[in-house]
Amino acid sequence: MTSSEQHDAYQKVRADMVEAQIRRRGVSDPRVLRALTKVPRHLFVPSHLWEQAYGDHPLPIGEDQTISQPYIVALMTEALDLTGAEKVLELGTGSGYQAAVLGELAREVYTIERLASLAESARLVLERLGYTNIHVRIGDGTLGWPEESPFDAILVTAGSPQVPRPLVEQLALNGRLVIPVGDQYSQTLTRVRKTAAGLQHDYLGGCRFVRLVGAHGWQEGEQRKGFFG
Repeated sequence: MTSSEQHDAYQKVRADMVEAQIRRRGVSDPRVLRALTKVPRHLFVPSHLWEQAYGDHPLPIGEDQTISQPYIVALMTEALDLTGAEKVLELGTGSGYQAAVLGELAREVYTIERLASLAESARLVLERLGYTNIHVRIGDGTLGWPEESPFDAILVTAGSPQVPRPLVEQLALNGRLVIPVGDQYSQTLTRVRKTAAGLQHDYLGGCRFVRLVGAHGWQEGEQRKGFFG
């Protein structure tokens, strides 16, 4: 199979993934569906896993981290209510796939990864795909990216025992923050809206993510749960 034929084959697989795994489960934002159809998910996983890249499950990407199930990526992205003009912060770059989806939907994306090997790998793939509006930093995501704040939307792709306070502080008025909150084994996908009247919370269902490690997330040997860290 030539590279062109392989590319075409994955285009069809992506379209099938979006229809069967995402649209039929209730994700309806047409911009989100187009982004998931466009972004070549297989390029964000090791080549020996390409044939599994569009399956209905997460996949390992190294360093004990995973690329999230496509449906979860779509659900979290839709919950941000992006229109195209936003500045978005992502915690947990991982493979870079979620950042690429956000890059299709927002004006600028700032993404933080604490593991240097994953950050550099993601940066290379994103650059190869031509994303100039995605900025990758290595560091503690729970501290946010204060010099680029405020952010219109914040997406956290790891489970936290609480909503990190710096993220709330760096969220713009009327901004949306989506984060899995819970213990180390299961979390509730939570959307926080910052309004003039205070914070509003929506609960989007159960989920399970790797731990969000950092000063305002999980720390080694610590098991805690509260709303702010």
